[in-house]
Amino acid sequence: MSAVDTQIERRWEQFHTWGPYGLLGVSVVAALVTADPHADAAKWYSGWALLGAAVALQLWWHSTRPGGPDRRRTPSRAGTAYYFVRWALAFALTWLNPFFAFYAAAGYMDADETLPGRWHRLGLFASAVIVAGAQTGGMPIGGVVQWTVFAVLLAFNSALQMAVGRLTEQEKQRTAERTETIAALRQALDENAALHAQLLVQAREAGVADERRRLAAEIHDTIAQGLAGIIAQLQVVINTPDPAMAEDHVGRALALARHSLGEARRSVHNLAPVALEHDGLPEALKKTVAEWGQRTGVPAEFTVTGTAEQLHEEVAATLLRIVQEALSNAARHAYASRVGVTLSYLGEEVILDIRDDGTGFDLLAVPARSRAGGFGLDGMRARAERIAGSLTVESEPGLGTALSARVPLVRHDS
Repeated sequence: MSAVDTQIERRWEQFHTWGPYGLLGVSVVAALVTADPHADAAKWYSGWALLGAAVALQLWWHSTRPGGPDRRRTPSRAGTAYYFVRWALAFALTWLNPFFAFYAAAGYMDADETLPGRWHRLGLFASAVIVAGAQTGGMPIGGVVQWTVFAVLLAFNSALQMAVGRLTEQEKQRTAERTETIAALRQALDENAALHAQLLVQAREAGVADERRRLAAEIHDTIAQGLAGIIAQLQVVINTPDPAMAEDHVGRALALARHSLGEARRSVHNLAPVALEHDGLPEALKKTVAEWGQRTGVPAEFTVTGTAEQLHEEVAATLLRIVQEALSNAARHAYASRVGVTLSYLGEEVILDIRDDGTGFDLLAVPARSRAGGFGLDGMRARAERIAGSLTVESEPGLGTALSARVPLVRHDS
């Protein structure tokens, strides 16, 4: 495993370790902001007691982690006990205030490393019950409308986590198949061919970690925000005596749920570069740029220079992913009025240029942004380097951004 792969895996394990603390903190802040100051003392005492128990549980679980906080766990009896005790605390806290569903959502993150196979789906479903109850407006649930909305949201949450779980299993299967392919290549190829194959296989294996990070960013930027909007709409339904207003806000919540479901399906669809299944790289990039321009309303142009050749699948997939990530960053951060993408075939090298006239940024600030949890430039640079390429970035505040990826021209029959 390369140094980049090790760093990505380490960050992912840190996310598993510290994620429950962050979600618990978000829950506490949201609950305090929305809490009823006139609530009876028993409710306040119960809430603080449960919160103290949750913090103690997290500290205990953190102290039992083998080999330090960045070491991956495996399912065990202790992990099963921890998972369901945390679920019970989250359920009780969410009963007091629905915003503690953020803490309950931690069950989505670590079920694979705490629960054995027969308990895995049960744990995910139990977490979905709490989240759906909070999205419905809080527990206890009463009335036909609330129960109907709860059933819809429970089905949505269950379907979402089942889809993510299935993707995880597929990733494990693909990883095993790639391991066997590496062994076969090392036995069959000479020294130069084996080195070349190793670069491509490393890029393929690292793609699993890259897609995890991309999917995490997608969930944070789209689905999580949609679920927060659903909670806000349904909170109004609980607190209003006006049936017409309640019906209006339920409609908005259902619209947000449908939109979030669409975002989830889009994220799953984008896990594999399906654009390359029937088209070569130039055609796939042309469609990608055109669809992005239509979706964002920003004029986008695509140009090919030189004689196009059919590239090795890993090289083509790498360049396509770099373009997708660059366009995603431009849509989120650049506020550009124009974007241009150029693919150049130059002898034994392929150059990909992406330019925009947006706000730009300070290159010296990029390391700090990456340490804070960025998903963009580091990922694109790592993709290029895994196939012996490079990525350069030029940008200044107010003067737009230019990215250039240079990779070896490895043909399809190599």
